[in-house]
Amino acid sequence: MKSETLPVKTAKIILTMLLYILIAEEQTISQWTNFQVFPTAFNQIEPTISRHQQNQQILFVSAYTINLNQRSEGTYFSTNGGLNWFGNDVCSGTPTQNHGGDPGTIIDKDGVFILTHLGNIQSGMFANVTTNYGTNWSANVSIQSNVDVDKGSPGTDDAPASSFYGRSYLAWTYFVSPFRIVMSYTTNNGYNWSPILNVNNGFGGNRSYGPAISVNPAGTLFITWASSIPNSPFTEDYIGISRSTNGGTSFDINENAIDINGIRTSQLTPWTIRANSFPVIDIDKTGGSRNGWIYIATTSKNLAPAGTDPDIVMFRSTDNGSTWSSGVRVNQDPINNGRNQFFPAVRVDENGGLNIIYYDSRNSADSVDVYLSRSDNGGNSFTDYRVTTQRFRPRAVSGAGGGNMGDNLGLTSGNGKLHPVWMSNQGDDVFRIWSAIIDYTTIGIEQISTEVPKNFSLEQNYPNPFNPETQINFSVLRSGFTTLKIYNSAGMLVKVLAEQDMKPGKYSAKWNAANEPSGVYFYTLETQGFKESKKMILVK
Repeated sequence: MKSETLPVKTAKIILTMLLYILIAEEQTISQWTNFQVFPTAFNQIEPTISRHQQNQQILFVSAYTINLNQRSEGTYFSTNGGLNWFGNDVCSGTPTQNHGGDPGTIIDKDGVFILTHLGNIQSGMFANVTTNYGTNWSANVSIQSNVDVDKGSPGTDDAPASSFYGRSYLAWTYFVSPFRIVMSYTTNNGYNWSPILNVNNGFGGNRSYGPAISVNPAGTLFITWASSIPNSPFTEDYIGISRSTNGGTSFDINENAIDINGIRTSQLTPWTIRANSFPVIDIDKTGGSRNGWIYIATTSKNLAPAGTDPDIVMFRSTDNGSTWSSGVRVNQDPINNGRNQFFPAVRVDENGGLNIIYYDSRNSADSVDVYLSRSDNGGNSFTDYRVTTQRFRPRAVSGAGGGNMGDNLGLTSGNGKLHPVWMSNQGDDVFRIWSAIIDYTTIGIEQISTEVPKNFSLEQNYPNPFNPETQINFSVLRSGFTTLKIYNSAGMLVKVLAEQDMKPGKYSAKWNAANEPSGVYFYTLETQGFKESKKMILVK
C-alpha cells in the first residue's frame, strides 16, 4: 500500500500544479479583439482619445506621427463607436511644418473638434479646429508662442449645470525656471484663447511637469501635476493639485497634496526608453452615490503601497479635493516581482466604474501588454484584465527625441463601451495606434465555447471556499436574455454579473468579493424558464 500511495499523491500534486498553470494562463488571455485604428507607414505614438458629449458614437483620436523627416499629428475619427475609422496622418492646419507632437483632443459641447499640439519650427502651444471631421482645419492658433513649453493637456467643461459649460482648457509646463504649470481657455470653440494664467507657484525648488485636467459636475476645474526634485533624474516627489471655481481665473493651490516616489528615468530597465510618473485624473459625473469623487492615478515605487518595481497607484478624494485617501495599488500581480507597470490612463465610465489601463510586463521579461484594472466599488479593490492579444517590446522611436516611445495611453467610454488606445510595434516594428472595444456591462463574462450545449446548466464555482475572487461557469442552450446574480445569506442582491442577451455556448464569469464580508453567498442563473442557484463561501 505504501508503495502505491506516493505515486498517487505525486500524481495529484502534478495535476493540481497543471490546473493552476492552466488557470493562470487562461487569466492572461485577452477577451477582446485588437485592431489598428489607421494603419500606415507612419510611426504613431502618444495616443489620445475623446468622445462626443451628445452622440457617444463619435470618437476623436490623435497621435504624434513621424515618417522619415516629417512630423505632425495624425487625426482619426469614428462615427460608429469605433467600428470604422477615417482620417489622416498629417494635420493640414497651416503652416503644416509647425506641428511638433504632444497632441491633445477636445470635442466641445457644440461638437467642434479641437486639436492642441506643440509647435515645431516655432516653439509654443498651438491649436487647430475642424467642424467637418478633418476635411478642413483652421490655421494654427497661437496659444503661447516663442517660449519653451511641454506636455499640453486639454479638457472641456461638459457639465450642463456649470456656469462655464462649454469652456475648454489647456494646461502645460512652462519650460523655464521655476517650471510652473500654466493654462489658457477658449470660449469660442478654440478659435481664440485667453491670456496665460499661472496654475501653481512652484514648491521648494521642485519642477512641475505633466499636467492633467478634469472638471466636476458643478463645473469646478481641477488641474494636477507631478512635482519633481530639481536635479537629475528629476524624480517625482509629490502630486500637486489646483482647484478653480471661476473657470480658471484663479486657483486654490496645493503643491504637495499627495506624496509619491516616481520612476522618472531616461532608461527604464530592461529597455532604453524614457518613463515618468505624470498623474492622470478623472471625476465621477454619473449622478450616483459617488458623484463628484476624484480619482488620480500615477506610477510609483519603493513607497507603499507600491513595491520595489514600478506599480500603478490610485488616490481618491470624496470631498472636492480637500483631502486625499491613502494610495491603493491598482495592478494585482504579485508585489515585488520585478515587473513594470507604467503610463496609466483613467476613465470613470457612465455606470460609475473606475477603469485604469497601463503597460504591463507581468507576462514577459522583455515585452509588455496593455492591462485594464477595473473597480466597481470606488477604487476599494480592482480586478485585472489583459487587453492586448499580442505583447510587444518597447523601444525608442527614431526622430521622436531621446528615448521617446511616447509617454501616454488614452481611454474614454460611451454607450456601455470602453475605448482604449495604445501604441504597439507588433508585426513590422512600426509603431501604430491600436484599440479594442470593451463592453464594460459584461466585463468579466467570457464566452469560452461556442459549441451548443445539450442543456442549460450552472456549475459550482471554483475555487470554493474562495478569497477574494472566484469563477462561475454556465451554459446557455438557446439565444435569449440571461441574468447571473449574487445574493447574500439574507437574500439581498449583492452583485449583477450578467444581465444581457446571450448566444448558445459556455460562459465563464468572475466575481471579486474583496469589498464583501466573509459568509455564505448564493448565485442564481435565470434564462428562458431555466432557473438554478448554488451556494458558495467567502472566507477571509
